[in-house]
Amino acid sequence: MSDSIYPIPEAAPDDPHCSEIAVRRSRFLAACAHTPDAASARAFVEERRGLHPEATHHCWAYVAGPPGGTAHMGASDDGEPHGTAGRPMLNILLHCGVGELCVVVSRWFGGVKLGTGGLARAYQEAVRENLAGLSLTERAPLTRLSARLAYAHLDGLYRLLPRFRAKITALEHGTDVAVRLALPRTLGEEFTQAVAGLTNGAAVLTAAPDE
Repeated sequence: MSDSIYPIPEAAPDDPHCSEIAVRRSRFLAACAHTPDAASARAFVEERRGLHPEATHHCWAYVAGPPGGTAHMGASDDGEPHGTAGRPMLNILLHCGVGELCVVVSRWFGGVKLGTGGLARAYQEAVRENLAGLSLTERAPLTRLSARLAYAHLDGLYRLLPRFRAKITALEHGTDVAVRLALPRTLGEEFTQAVAGLTNGAAVLTAAPDE
């Protein structure tokens, strides 16, 4: 998986790509973001639910993997009739050619019932409309590195992480700190040099196995 390259949403969960449609007085607000795993997808759903607690429903679907991948996916009708929202939304995501994405469609009921077929079409239309304007970027292959460093250098390491799009995947405390990180492969050499400079050459990054 770490060597795969495919399109992903450019939008982050804290700044999702949003679009809106109206169907027979019901309002459908769709929000899409990059969610690389199930945990981040569910966190995004809860964030959207918290932003619009007055909405009648918050239906969602996600694919946490490569485009069309079914190993890690999920969907919810969130109180709409069974099969009228989550699954129709998921079908769109599975065939859109984009990976690692979650779409939440918040609906405000407008007083006119749409029927099961009408609901499914409305939710699918909301997702299609959203994806049509979605900006994409490319998922970068990752490299995994490990190092031991003194506690005095830990804060400096944390400050380097955003610049190199690096994430700590494991941290063990002892007489020093054992760190495992994942970051885009293209930034690995520059990050290694930055860590060497931070620690005056005391910390040496080495390749770590995939987790």
